[in-house]
Amino acid sequence: MSQRQTLPQRTAAARLIVVIRGESAADYVPVIDTMIEAGVRSFELTLTTPRTFAALPGLVERYGARADIGIGTVTRPVDVDAAVDGGAHYLVTPVSDLTVVDRALERDIAIVPGGLTPTELFSTWNRGVAAVKLFPAGQVGAGYLKDLRGPFPDLTVIPSGGVDLEAARAWLSAGAAAVSVGGPLLGDALKGGELGALAARARRFVEVCAGSDTE
Repeated sequence: MSQRQTLPQRTAAARLIVVIRGESAADYVPVIDTMIEAGVRSFELTLTTPRTFAALPGLVERYGARADIGIGTVTRPVDVDAAVDGGAHYLVTPVSDLTVVDRALERDIAIVPGGLTPTELFSTWNRGVAAVKLFPAGQVGAGYLKDLRGPFPDLTVIPSGGVDLEAARAWLSAGAAAVSVGGPLLGDALKGGELGALAARARRFVEVCAGSDTE
């Protein structure tokens, strides 16, 4: 194993990554503006959103002093290169592809590769990645992390997929390093929904992930 990567400091401290998957990269700015004001400090911009790479340098310039801007749905080594060249702070994949992981290690950028089974998760963790993304987390639940910790006590896990407020509490209580959240936080914000409601949801997730909520 190579030397273990680390997550970007703001992402690790916040324990919350917001995944933004929309119809166009043009929709990013008002949504990110709102969530940053609500305290969100880490965003995963997905490559399934058209023109994400074209928008990346400007987004890093706009937000990089206040938040980590990651690139998600990375599935090819060439995606790694484009993300690094655009200034991304970290990468996330939906699969356990070792060619992608190795390119990220070569380019010295933190990567969180996805997987569900012990074999998938260990195959990338053993490479020295910063963390692994347990996906789709909603299909297994937080108890799965306890089972994984038996053979892999040091595994750094970020669950993704179907993580709402209740699930976020459960996963973090079970020892997840952070949670990756999309629809339960974003709601209809990317389709013209009320940004005040988005801010309220974001503040609740920030509180839960900081451990400062009282529920």
